[in-house]
Amino acid sequence: MTDVVMPQMGESIVEGTLTKWLKKPGDRVERDEPLFEISTDKVDTEIPSPAAGTLSEVMVEEGKTVGINTVVARIEENGGAPAAAKPPAQAAQPAAATSPEPEPEPVVEAAEEAAPAPPAAEEPAPAAEPAGPLSPLVRKLAREHNLDLSRVTGTGAGGRITKQDVEGYLAARPAAAAEPVRPPAPPPVAPAPRIAATPAPAPLAPAGPAKTRVEPLSTMRIKIAEHMVLSKRTSAHVTTIHRVDMTAVAKMRERNKAAFQANYGFNLTYLPFVTRAAVVALRQFPLLNASLDGNNIIYHNEINIGIAVALENGLIVPVIRGADEKNVLGLQRAVVDLAARARSRQLKPDEVLGGTFSITNFGSFGSLVGTPIINQPQVAILGVGTVDKTPVVINDAIAIRSICHLSLSFDHRLIDGALADQFMSKLKQVLEGWTEEVQ
Repeated sequence: MTDVVMPQMGESIVEGTLTKWLKKPGDRVERDEPLFEISTDKVDTEIPSPAAGTLSEVMVEEGKTVGINTVVARIEENGGAPAAAKPPAQAAQPAAATSPEPEPEPVVEAAEEAAPAPPAAEEPAPAAEPAGPLSPLVRKLAREHNLDLSRVTGTGAGGRITKQDVEGYLAARPAAAAEPVRPPAPPPVAPAPRIAATPAPAPLAPAGPAKTRVEPLSTMRIKIAEHMVLSKRTSAHVTTIHRVDMTAVAKMRERNKAAFQANYGFNLTYLPFVTRAAVVALRQFPLLNASLDGNNIIYHNEINIGIAVALENGLIVPVIRGADEKNVLGLQRAVVDLAARARSRQLKPDEVLGGTFSITNFGSFGSLVGTPIINQPQVAILGVGTVDKTPVVINDAIAIRSICHLSLSFDHRLIDGALADQFMSKLKQVLEGWTEEVQ
């Protein structure tokens, strides 16, 4: 018997939402065959089966949010029949039906006798402590709303309180609280003397259909929102912007893009050049490749670059592992592969883990400059603007150059502005003096 667990899809992820089962109990599954879909702020993807066999038991239903490493299903590897959990419960129903039911009269009498006693609503019994561990998100919501979690009913595994439980409680609380707050009826007022009969105003035309549309956020959008707000609260964000002359890179790209398309089947973009330059700068300034753990600095020996990929309903940051070991061709191939599989929901859990530095290329949509939010627990993220032909002054003469604006958002708790600008100056130096062949 193999347990299927909720995977961790990012360093800061503590739970995930099971959005859809692709198999049902009793179905045969093969190893690495898509088994179910999940949604977090890091990824919205299919999870493959860890083993071949028969899906014997589904323990988490669609739409439920559970913590990482929670067992969501079991697979019988020897091909045995699925566990028959429901037939015994169904068989127990006739037995329960044969038991004699209590007579209604004693119940009514007991209720009548108990009626005079006033209810002890003023002194409610203390509620039990919340069952199971509480995620940081649940604790944060409780602090923000001054909420006693012992009053919230948990629907997670083992009675664990999930974010949805807290939001449901908060949504119901204002409605319940608003009921008793009613203004007293105004005292009767003597009718005013009738001066003249006036015609009643014409009734308003019935309102047409509402000119708004309400639709709930997707699970992925909710997770992204939570992650972005958490990052802004965690890191002291500062952004520095540098203008870079990409003319040397643009010429190298122009010479090789046709060969790239013919030989490899994909286009050569500016992103692998910027990534390669960032790797060189990270080697010289390793603090930007580090992360913070309380009062400790964690220096990463690997350079794993996260590349932001825009999806139809959100964003995901798959990771190029060992980016410092790849040339421009290898980086372009990795970007194309990860982006394609991200959009087709084929990323594996470990492909969104372990990033040490991130790059977001909003220039592909025409943006000149931006101030990206740091991808926790990293301490810096590089934003790449569009590359435009721009008139600039060189040696007191006007020339047309390919100009790009690069923005670095960094965590001022660890990185000072001087270090950030030194990093950007090195990156700029590599790009403006580009000589490395791309294939």
